Amino acid sequence: MTASPVRTASAVPVAEEVRLAAVRRYRILDTPPDGAFDRIASLAARLFDAPMATVAIVDTDRVWFKAAHGLDGITEIDRGPGLCASAILHGEPYVVKDAGADVRALADPLVQGEPGVRFYAAAPITTADGQRLGTLNVLDTRPREPTDDQLEALQDLAALVMDELELRLSAMRTIAAERDRRAEAERLARALQRTLLPPTLPDVPGLHAAAAYHPASADEVGGDFYDLFPLDDGRWAFFLGDVCGKGAGAAALTSLTRYTLRAAAIYDPDPCAALANLDSVLKGEYQGSDPRYCTAAFGVLQPLSDGSHSITLAGGGHPSALAVRADGSVEPISTAGGQLVGMLPDPQFVQTTTRLRPGESLLLYTDGLTEARTADGMMLGEDGLTRHLTATAPRTAHELLHSVETLLQQLGDGVSDDTACLALSVPAPSTPRPQENR
Repeated sequence: MTASPVRTASAVPVAEEVRLAAVRRYRILDTPPDGAFDRIASLAARLFDAPMATVAIVDTDRVWFKAAHGLDGITEIDRGPGLCASAILHGEPYVVKDAGADVRALADPLVQGEPGVRFYAAAPITTADGQRLGTLNVLDTRPREPTDDQLEALQDLAALVMDELELRLSAMRTIAAERDRRAEAERLARALQRTLLPPTLPDVPGLHAAAAYHPASADEVGGDFYDLFPLDDGRWAFFLGDVCGKGAGAAALTSLTRYTLRAAAIYDPDPCAALANLDSVLKGEYQGSDPRYCTAAFGVLQPLSDGSHSITLAGGGHPSALAVRADGSVEPISTAGGQLVGMLPDPQFVQTTTRLRPGESLLLYTDGLTEARTADGMMLGEDGLTRHLTATAPRTAHELLHSVETLLQQLGDGVSDDTACLALSVPAPSTPRPQENR
Protein backbone atom coordinates (compact mmCIF):
# COMPACT_ATOMS: atom_id res chain seq x y z
CA MET A 1 0.00 0.00 0.00
CA THR A 2 1.47 3.34 -1.03
CA ALA A 3 1.01 6.63 0.74
CA SER A 4 -0.80 9.43 -1.02
CA PRO A 5 -0.25 13.14 -0.38
CA VAL A 6 -2.95 14.80 1.70
CA ARG A 7 -5.03 17.15 -0.39
CA THR A 8 -5.91 20.58 0.90
CA ALA A 9 -9.42 21.90 0.42
CA SER A 10 -8.19 24.54 -2.03
CA ALA A 11 -6.57 21.83 -4.21
CA VAL A 12 -9.77 19.81 -4.56
CA PRO A 13 -11.91 20.70 -7.60
CA VAL A 14 -15.43 21.95 -6.88
CA ALA A 15 -17.02 18.87 -8.47
CA GLU A 16 -14.97 16.61 -6.19
CA GLU A 17 -15.97 18.66 -3.15
CA VAL A 18 -19.61 18.10 -4.07
CA ARG A 19 -18.99 14.36 -4.51
CA LEU A 20 -17.19 14.10 -1.17
CA ALA A 21 -20.05 15.99 0.50
CA ALA A 22 -22.39 13.30 -0.85
CA VAL A 23 -20.12 10.58 0.60
CA ARG A 24 -20.28 12.29 4.00
CA ARG A 25 -24.04 12.63 3.76
CA TYR A 26 -24.54 8.86 3.76
CA ARG A 27 -22.26 8.38 6.81
CA ILE A 28 -21.08 4.99 5.56
CA LEU A 29 -17.31 5.37 5.94
CA ASP A 30 -15.68 3.27 8.66
CA THR A 31 -18.94 1.60 9.66
CA PRO A 32 -18.81 -2.08 10.77
CA PRO A 33 -19.22 -4.98 8.32
CA ASP A 34 -22.78 -5.46 7.18
CA GLY A 35 -24.51 -8.56 5.90
CA ALA A 36 -26.52 -6.77 3.21
CA PHE A 37 -23.45 -5.37 1.47
CA ASP A 38 -21.48 -8.58 2.02
CA ARG A 39 -24.22 -10.53 0.23
CA ILE A 40 -24.22 -8.14 -2.73
CA ALA A 41 -20.44 -8.48 -3.09
CA SER A 42 -20.70 -12.28 -2.86
CA LEU A 43 -23.45 -12.32 -5.47
CA ALA A 44 -21.33 -10.16 -7.83
CA ALA A 45 -18.41 -12.58 -7.48
CA ARG A 46 -20.64 -15.57 -8.28
CA LEU A 47 -22.15 -13.74 -11.23
CA PHE A 48 -18.67 -13.40 -12.78
CA ASP A 49 -17.35 -16.68 -11.39
CA ALA A 50 -14.56 -14.55 -9.91
CA PRO A 51 -12.74 -14.97 -6.57
CA MET A 52 -13.06 -11.36 -5.39
CA ALA A 53 -15.63 -8.57 -5.25
CA THR A 54 -15.85 -5.34 -3.27
CA VAL A 55 -18.25 -2.56 -2.40
CA ALA A 56 -15.89 0.43 -2.42
CA ILE A 57 -16.42 4.02 -1.29
CA VAL A 58 -13.90 6.53 -2.61
CA ASP A 59 -12.82 8.98 0.10
CA THR A 60 -10.50 11.99 -0.07
CA ASP A 61 -7.25 10.01 -0.14
CA ARG A 62 -8.30 6.39 0.18
CA VAL A 63 -10.62 3.75 -1.20
CA TRP A 64 -12.52 2.14 1.69
CA PHE A 65 -14.24 -1.21 1.36
CA LYS A 66 -17.68 -1.58 2.93
CA ALA A 67 -17.59 -5.20 1.76
CA ALA A 68 -14.54 -7.17 0.54
CA HIS A 69 -15.37 -10.68 -0.61
CA GLY A 70 -12.19 -12.73 -1.07
CA LEU A 71 -9.85 -9.96 0.12
CA ASP A 72 -9.07 -11.16 3.63
CA GLY A 73 -7.60 -8.47 5.88
CA ILE A 74 -7.81 -5.66 3.33
CA THR A 75 -10.22 -2.89 4.33
CA GLU A 76 -8.86 0.05 2.33
CA ILE A 77 -6.18 1.08 -0.15
CA ASP A 78 -4.61 4.39 -1.06
CA ARG A 79 -6.52 6.43 -3.59
CA GLY A 80 -4.67 6.89 -6.83
CA PRO A 81 -5.08 6.27 -10.56
CA GLY A 82 -5.82 2.66 -11.31
CA LEU A 83 -8.99 0.79 -10.49
CA CYS A 84 -11.68 2.26 -8.18
CA ALA A 85 -10.32 5.80 -8.23
CA SER A 86 -10.42 5.76 -12.03
CA ALA A 87 -13.78 3.97 -12.25
CA ILE A 88 -15.71 6.72 -10.40
CA LEU A 89 -14.77 9.12 -13.19
CA HIS A 90 -17.12 7.16 -15.47
CA GLY A 91 -20.88 6.95 -15.37
CA GLU A 92 -20.98 3.51 -16.95
CA PRO A 93 -19.26 0.17 -16.27
CA TYR A 94 -15.48 0.42 -16.24
CA VAL A 95 -13.47 -2.62 -17.34
CA VAL A 96 -9.78 -3.50 -17.24
CA LYS A 97 -9.40 -6.81 -19.06
CA ASP A 98 -5.69 -7.26 -18.27
CA ALA A 99 -4.27 -4.95 -15.62
CA GLY A 100 -0.76 -6.19 -16.28
CA ALA A 101 -0.89 -4.67 -19.72
CA ASP A 102 -3.03 -1.61 -18.94
CA VAL A 103 -1.12 1.56 -18.04
CA ARG A 104 -4.20 2.89 -16.22
CA ALA A 105 -4.02 0.13 -13.63
CA LEU A 106 -0.33 -0.68 -13.14
CA ALA A 107 0.10 1.61 -10.12
CA ASP A 108 -2.89 0.27 -8.21
CA PRO A 109 -1.88 -1.49 -4.93
CA LEU A 110 -4.10 -4.50 -5.70
CA VAL A 111 -2.30 -4.91 -9.04
CA GLN A 112 1.25 -4.22 -7.84
CA GLY A 113 1.07 -6.40 -4.75
CA GLU A 114 -1.23 -9.05 -3.31
CA PRO A 115 -3.49 -10.45 -4.60
CA GLY A 116 -2.07 -9.51 -8.04
CA VAL A 117 -5.29 -8.44 -9.78
CA ARG A 118 -5.42 -8.79 -13.52
CA PHE A 119 -9.12 -8.46 -14.32
CA TYR A 120 -11.31 -5.67 -12.99
CA ALA A 121 -14.92 -4.69 -13.71
CA ALA A 122 -16.79 -1.93 -11.87
CA ALA A 123 -20.22 -0.30 -11.88
CA PRO A 124 -20.61 3.12 -10.22
CA ILE A 125 -22.69 3.55 -7.06
CA THR A 126 -24.56 6.69 -8.08
CA THR A 127 -26.91 8.90 -6.08
CA ALA A 128 -30.18 10.27 -7.45
CA ASP A 129 -28.46 13.62 -8.04
CA GLY A 130 -25.65 12.00 -10.04
CA GLN A 131 -22.87 11.85 -7.45
CA ARG A 132 -20.72 8.71 -7.67
CA LEU A 133 -19.90 7.57 -4.14
CA GLY A 134 -17.82 4.59 -5.19
CA THR A 135 -18.10 1.37 -7.15
CA LEU A 136 -19.19 -2.24 -6.99
CA ASN A 137 -16.16 -4.19 -8.23
CA VAL A 138 -15.36 -7.70 -9.43
CA LEU A 139 -11.69 -8.78 -9.49
CA ASP A 140 -9.76 -11.80 -10.70
CA THR A 141 -6.10 -12.82 -10.82
CA ARG A 142 -6.34 -13.79 -14.48
CA PRO A 143 -7.25 -11.67 -17.50
CA ARG A 144 -10.95 -11.83 -18.43
CA GLU A 145 -13.45 -10.40 -20.85
CA PRO A 146 -16.93 -9.89 -19.35
CA THR A 147 -20.16 -10.35 -21.25
CA ASP A 148 -22.67 -7.57 -21.76
CA ASP A 149 -25.15 -9.47 -19.56
CA GLN A 150 -22.63 -9.62 -16.71
CA LEU A 151 -21.93 -5.91 -16.90
CA GLU A 152 -25.66 -5.11 -17.01
CA ALA A 153 -26.23 -7.31 -13.95
CA LEU A 154 -23.31 -5.61 -12.18
CA GLN A 155 -25.01 -2.25 -12.76
CA ASP A 156 -28.22 -3.63 -11.24
CA LEU A 157 -26.31 -4.81 -8.18
CA ALA A 158 -24.64 -1.39 -7.84
CA ALA A 159 -28.13 0.15 -7.93
CA LEU A 160 -29.10 -2.22 -5.09
CA VAL A 161 -26.14 -0.92 -3.08
CA MET A 162 -27.40 2.62 -3.66
CA ASP A 163 -30.95 1.63 -2.68
CA GLU A 164 -29.61 0.16 0.57
CA LEU A 165 -27.67 3.35 1.30
CA GLU A 166 -30.79 5.43 0.66
CA LEU A 167 -32.83 3.26 3.01
CA ARG A 168 -30.25 3.67 5.73
CA LEU A 169 -30.03 7.41 5.19
CA SER A 170 -33.81 7.65 5.41
CA ALA A 171 -33.75 5.62 8.64
CA MET A 172 -31.04 7.85 10.11
CA ARG A 173 -33.04 10.95 9.22
CA THR A 174 -36.17 9.46 10.74
CA ILE A 175 -34.30 8.63 13.94
CA ALA A 176 -32.78 12.12 14.06
CA ALA A 177 -36.18 13.73 13.48
CA GLU A 178 -37.71 11.57 16.20
CA ARG A 179 -34.86 12.49 18.54
CA ASP A 180 -35.47 16.18 17.80
CA ARG A 181 -39.21 15.70 18.28
CA ARG A 182 -38.67 13.99 21.62
CA ALA A 183 -36.26 16.70 22.74
CA GLU A 184 -38.81 19.37 21.84
CA ALA A 185 -41.58 17.37 23.53
CA GLU A 186 -39.45 17.08 26.65
CA ARG A 187 -38.79 20.81 26.64
CA LEU A 188 -42.47 21.64 26.21
CA ALA A 189 -43.47 19.04 28.81
CA ARG A 190 -41.06 20.51 31.35
CA ALA A 191 -42.29 24.01 30.62
CA LEU A 192 -45.95 22.99 30.88
CA GLN A 193 -45.35 20.94 34.02
CA ARG A 194 -43.80 23.97 35.71
CA THR A 195 -47.01 25.93 35.13
CA LEU A 196 -49.05 23.25 36.90
CA LEU A 197 -47.06 23.32 40.14
CA PRO A 198 -46.17 26.19 42.46
CA PRO A 199 -42.63 27.39 41.68
CA THR A 200 -41.88 27.60 45.42
CA LEU A 201 -43.75 26.89 48.61
CA PRO A 202 -44.61 29.82 50.87
CA ASP A 203 -42.94 30.47 54.20
CA VAL A 204 -45.35 29.17 56.87
CA PRO A 205 -44.74 30.48 60.41
CA GLY A 206 -43.75 27.66 62.77
CA LEU A 207 -43.65 25.06 60.01
CA HIS A 208 -41.19 23.60 57.54
CA ALA A 209 -42.50 22.63 54.08
CA ALA A 210 -40.84 20.87 51.17
CA ALA A 211 -42.21 19.34 47.97
CA ALA A 212 -40.92 17.48 44.92
CA TYR A 213 -42.26 16.10 41.68
CA HIS A 214 -40.64 13.11 39.94
CA PRO A 215 -41.92 12.45 36.39
CA ALA A 216 -41.80 8.88 35.13
CA SER A 217 -41.33 10.15 31.56
CA ALA A 218 -39.37 13.22 30.53
CA ASP A 219 -41.44 13.87 27.40
CA GLU A 220 -44.95 13.43 28.79
CA VAL A 221 -46.85 15.74 31.10
CA GLY A 222 -48.16 13.98 34.18
CA GLY A 223 -51.19 14.73 36.31
CA ASP A 224 -49.78 14.94 39.84
CA PHE A 225 -50.29 18.22 41.68
CA TYR A 226 -49.82 19.88 45.06
CA ASP A 227 -50.12 23.31 46.66
CA LEU A 228 -49.80 25.14 49.99
CA PHE A 229 -51.39 28.55 50.56
CA PRO A 230 -52.72 30.84 53.34
CA LEU A 231 -56.35 31.30 54.33
CA ASP A 232 -57.77 34.60 55.60
CA ASP A 233 -58.03 33.55 59.25
CA GLY A 234 -54.40 32.59 59.92
CA ARG A 235 -54.84 29.00 58.92
CA TRP A 236 -53.12 27.35 55.94
CA ALA A 237 -54.58 25.01 53.33
CA PHE A 238 -52.71 22.35 51.42
CA PHE A 239 -53.58 19.63 48.95
CA LEU A 240 -51.97 16.92 46.85
CA GLY A 241 -53.47 14.63 44.24
CA ASP A 242 -53.29 12.78 40.96
CA VAL A 243 -55.56 13.18 37.93
CA CYS A 244 -56.30 10.39 35.47
CA GLY A 245 -54.36 10.19 32.24
CA LYS A 246 -51.25 11.77 30.74
CA GLY A 247 -50.45 14.47 28.24
CA ALA A 248 -52.40 17.58 27.30
CA GLY A 249 -55.72 16.27 28.63
CA ALA A 250 -54.20 15.53 32.02
CA ALA A 251 -52.52 18.94 32.04
CA ALA A 252 -55.84 20.70 31.44
CA LEU A 253 -57.49 18.64 34.18
CA THR A 254 -54.61 19.31 36.58
CA SER A 255 -54.85 23.06 36.00
CA LEU A 256 -58.61 23.01 36.52
CA THR A 257 -58.28 20.90 39.67
CA ARG A 258 -55.59 23.01 41.28
CA TYR A 259 -57.33 26.34 40.77
CA THR A 260 -60.74 24.93 41.69
CA LEU A 261 -59.39 23.68 45.03
CA ARG A 262 -57.81 27.06 45.72
CA ALA A 263 -61.08 28.83 44.96
CA ALA A 264 -63.07 26.28 46.96
CA ALA A 265 -60.89 26.85 50.01
CA ILE A 266 -61.65 30.57 49.90
CA TYR A 267 -65.37 29.90 49.60
CA ASP A 268 -65.47 27.17 52.26
CA PRO A 269 -62.20 25.87 53.75
CA ASP A 270 -63.80 22.75 55.19
CA PRO A 271 -61.73 19.94 53.58
CA CYS A 272 -64.68 17.72 52.68
CA ALA A 273 -66.55 20.71 51.28
CA ALA A 274 -63.54 21.61 49.11
CA LEU A 275 -63.45 18.09 47.61
CA ALA A 276 -67.22 18.15 47.06
CA ASN A 277 -66.90 21.48 45.27
CA LEU A 278 -64.17 20.01 43.03
CA ASP A 279 -66.34 16.96 42.34
CA SER A 280 -69.18 19.20 41.10
CA VAL A 281 -66.86 21.24 38.88
CA LEU A 282 -65.29 18.17 37.25
CA LYS A 283 -68.68 16.62 36.51
CA GLY A 284 -69.96 19.87 35.04
CA GLU A 285 -66.85 20.52 32.97
CA TYR A 286 -66.60 17.03 31.47
CA GLN A 287 -70.31 16.21 31.24
CA GLY A 288 -71.00 14.02 28.20
CA SER A 289 -67.32 13.41 27.49
CA ASP A 290 -64.89 10.81 28.72
CA PRO A 291 -64.93 10.74 32.52
CA ARG A 292 -62.27 12.89 34.12
CA TYR A 293 -61.48 12.21 37.72
CA CYS A 294 -58.73 12.45 40.29
CA THR A 295 -57.66 11.36 43.73
CA ALA A 296 -56.93 14.10 46.20
CA ALA A 297 -56.12 14.85 49.82
CA PHE A 298 -57.06 18.30 51.12
CA GLY A 299 -56.00 19.61 54.52
CA VAL A 300 -56.17 22.66 56.74
CA LEU A 301 -53.41 23.60 59.21
CA GLN A 302 -54.27 25.42 62.43
CA PRO A 303 -51.30 26.70 64.46
CA LEU A 304 -51.73 26.16 68.22
CA SER A 305 -50.32 28.06 71.19
CA ASP A 306 -47.93 25.25 72.22
CA GLY A 307 -46.15 25.37 68.85
CA SER A 308 -47.92 22.33 67.42
CA HIS A 309 -50.31 22.35 64.45
CA SER A 310 -53.75 20.82 64.28
CA ILE A 311 -54.44 19.22 60.89
CA THR A 312 -57.84 18.44 59.45
CA LEU A 313 -57.41 16.18 56.42
CA ALA A 314 -59.98 14.91 53.94
CA GLY A 315 -59.37 12.22 51.34
CA GLY A 316 -61.00 11.40 48.06
CA GLY A 317 -59.66 7.99 46.98
CA HIS A 318 -56.13 9.00 47.92
CA PRO A 319 -53.41 7.02 49.79
CA SER A 320 -53.13 7.65 53.51
CA ALA A 321 -50.78 10.38 54.66
CA LEU A 322 -47.98 9.20 56.96
CA ALA A 323 -46.98 10.99 60.17
CA VAL A 324 -43.46 10.50 61.51
CA ARG A 325 -43.79 10.96 65.25
CA ALA A 326 -41.20 12.36 67.64
CA ASP A 327 -40.28 8.85 68.84
CA GLY A 328 -39.52 7.74 65.25
CA SER A 329 -42.69 5.70 64.78
CA VAL A 330 -44.63 6.09 61.52
CA GLU A 331 -48.40 6.42 61.78
CA PRO A 332 -50.83 6.34 58.86
CA ILE A 333 -53.35 9.18 58.88
CA SER A 334 -56.05 7.25 57.14
CA THR A 335 -58.86 8.65 55.05
CA ALA A 336 -59.89 5.15 53.90
CA GLY A 337 -63.36 5.11 52.42
CA GLY A 338 -62.95 8.40 50.61
CA GLN A 339 -63.95 7.94 46.97
CA LEU A 340 -62.66 9.24 43.64
CA VAL A 341 -63.38 12.87 42.85
CA GLY A 342 -65.41 13.45 39.66
CA MET A 343 -66.29 9.80 39.00
CA LEU A 344 -69.28 8.68 41.08
CA PRO A 345 -72.83 10.11 41.21
CA ASP A 346 -72.74 10.76 44.95
CA PRO A 347 -69.21 10.22 46.25
CA GLN A 348 -68.23 10.00 49.90
CA PHE A 349 -65.25 11.90 51.25
CA VAL A 350 -63.69 10.99 54.58
CA GLN A 351 -62.23 13.48 57.03
CA THR A 352 -59.89 12.97 59.98
CA THR A 353 -57.81 15.09 62.35
CA THR A 354 -54.33 14.79 63.79
CA ARG A 355 -51.76 16.98 65.48
CA LEU A 356 -48.18 17.62 64.50
CA ARG A 357 -46.10 18.38 67.56
CA PRO A 358 -42.57 19.81 67.58
CA GLY A 359 -40.17 17.27 66.03
CA GLU A 360 -42.92 15.56 64.01
CA SER A 361 -43.60 15.56 60.27
CA LEU A 362 -46.27 14.59 57.76
CA LEU A 363 -45.84 13.10 54.27
CA LEU A 364 -48.44 13.23 51.50
CA TYR A 365 -47.61 11.37 48.28
CA THR A 366 -49.20 10.07 45.10
CA ASP A 367 -49.52 6.37 44.31
CA GLY A 368 -46.59 6.37 41.89
CA LEU A 369 -44.50 5.86 45.02
CA THR A 370 -46.34 2.98 46.68
CA GLU A 371 -47.15 1.26 43.36
CA ALA A 372 -43.47 1.15 42.40
CA ARG A 373 -41.91 -2.32 42.16
CA THR A 374 -39.11 -3.50 44.39
CA ALA A 375 -36.23 -5.71 43.22
CA ASP A 376 -38.31 -8.86 43.84
CA GLY A 377 -41.11 -7.54 41.61
CA MET A 378 -43.46 -6.83 44.48
CA MET A 379 -45.24 -3.51 44.95
CA LEU A 380 -43.66 -1.28 47.58
CA GLY A 381 -47.01 -0.51 49.19
CA GLU A 382 -47.71 1.54 52.28
CA ASP A 383 -46.01 -1.10 54.43
CA GLY A 384 -42.78 -0.88 52.44
CA LEU A 385 -42.80 2.91 52.58
CA THR A 386 -43.45 2.79 56.33
CA ARG A 387 -40.53 0.42 56.88
CA HIS A 388 -38.25 2.71 54.87
CA LEU A 389 -39.27 5.81 56.83
CA THR A 390 -38.91 3.96 60.13
CA ALA A 391 -35.39 2.89 59.16
CA THR A 392 -34.28 6.34 57.97
CA ALA A 393 -36.01 8.23 60.85
CA PRO A 394 -36.42 11.64 59.13
CA ARG A 395 -37.11 14.51 61.55
CA THR A 396 -37.76 17.48 59.28
CA ALA A 397 -39.65 18.08 56.06
CA HIS A 398 -36.36 18.31 54.22
CA GLU A 399 -35.09 15.02 55.68
CA LEU A 400 -38.43 13.37 54.96
CA LEU A 401 -38.34 14.44 51.34
CA HIS A 402 -34.70 13.38 51.01
CA SER A 403 -35.60 9.95 52.41
CA VAL A 404 -38.31 9.51 49.76
CA GLU A 405 -36.02 10.69 46.96
CA THR A 406 -33.39 8.18 48.06
CA LEU A 407 -36.03 5.45 47.98
CA LEU A 408 -37.09 6.43 44.45
CA GLN A 409 -33.48 6.21 43.30
CA GLN A 410 -33.14 2.77 44.86
CA LEU A 411 -36.32 1.57 43.13
CA GLY A 412 -34.95 2.76 39.77
CA ASP A 413 -36.84 1.24 36.84
CA GLY A 414 -39.41 -0.11 39.28
CA VAL A 415 -40.96 3.38 39.32
CA SER A 416 -43.40 3.46 36.41
CA ASP A 417 -45.65 6.39 37.31
CA ASP A 418 -45.18 10.02 38.28
CA THR A 419 -44.72 10.76 41.98
CA ALA A 420 -45.47 13.98 43.84
CA CYS A 421 -44.60 14.46 47.51
CA LEU A 422 -45.46 17.19 50.00
CA ALA A 423 -43.73 17.11 53.38
CA LEU A 424 -44.65 19.26 56.40
CA SER A 425 -42.88 19.36 59.76
CA VAL A 426 -42.95 21.27 63.02
CA PRO A 427 -39.38 22.08 64.07
CA ALA A 428 -38.16 20.89 67.43
CA PRO A 429 -37.45 23.83 69.79
CA SER A 430 -33.67 23.46 69.54
CA THR A 431 -33.57 23.05 65.77
CA PRO A 432 -32.72 26.20 63.77
CA ARG A 433 -35.00 26.67 60.84
CA PRO A 434 -33.30 26.30 57.43
CA GLN A 435 -34.76 27.45 54.16
CA GLU A 436 -36.25 24.18 52.92
CA ASN A 437 -38.97 25.14 50.47
CA ARG A 438 -38.14 23.73 47.12
